[in-house]
Amino acid sequence: MTTATSPRALEHPPRDRIRLEAVLHALSDPVRLQIVRDMARERTELSCSYFDLPVTKSTTTHHFRVLREGGVIRQTYRGTAKLNALREEDLEALFPGLLATVLAAAVAQTDRDATAQAHGSGA
Repeated sequence: MTTATSPRALEHPPRDRIRLEAVLHALSDPVRLQIVRDMARERTELSCSYFDLPVTKSTTTHHFRVLREGGVIRQTYRGTAKLNALREEDLEALFPGLLATVLAAAVAQTDRDATAQAHGSGA
């Protein structure tokens, strides 16, 4: 684990300590997967307040912590904002194609669910 250098520095696993199990766990929750999908779509650092999530603020904090500790995102403070960025380069180096495959599967699932809902509603 890295050592925090100041009270506002957040600990992140170095690339060589990121474990597949932790990444898969982080991506297994629908809220965390939505966070990662939003980050991948925007392709820039996003503040925590950017995300409109169906959970409380404390639960949102928990989801970001799981993503950070799993090595999926990097969080940094800029002024009073906590910015979040995908660790795409690290994940691709360690697990080639994993993130792209998971994101594509999430889109396919969303499309499948929408189709099922449309057919189930009598449309």
